[in-house]
Amino acid sequence: MIRHVVMLNLRPHVQAPLEVVMGKLADLVDQLEGCDNFVSGPNRDFEQKSPDYPYGFMFDAVDAETLAVYAEHPDHKALGARLVAMCEGGGKGIMVYDLEIAA
Repeated sequence: MIRHVVMLNLRPHVQAPLEVVMGKLADLVDQLEGCDNFVSGPNRDFEQKSPDYPYGFMFDAVDAETLAVYAEHPDHKALGARLVAMCEGGGKGIMVYDLEIAA
């Protein structure tokens, strides 16, 4: 199983559009076979190690091939472009981790 974790270094004042994008990403994950457990929310950063990334989301994919289907999906590409526009430095303001986890 792959846990796809995305952290966002958001520009100020993007909350309302962000909620729309998160809702559409959640819908996309729900539609794709082998993807589930989408969650999103603010980074509380209790250890004070990631203050530049105040928001993130994640979901699970059964394998790398399933994650690749998500990555190439036209809706993902369109929503990803919206996220790039919302982040400091564009794409450099997005940090992605794909963690292999036990199912």
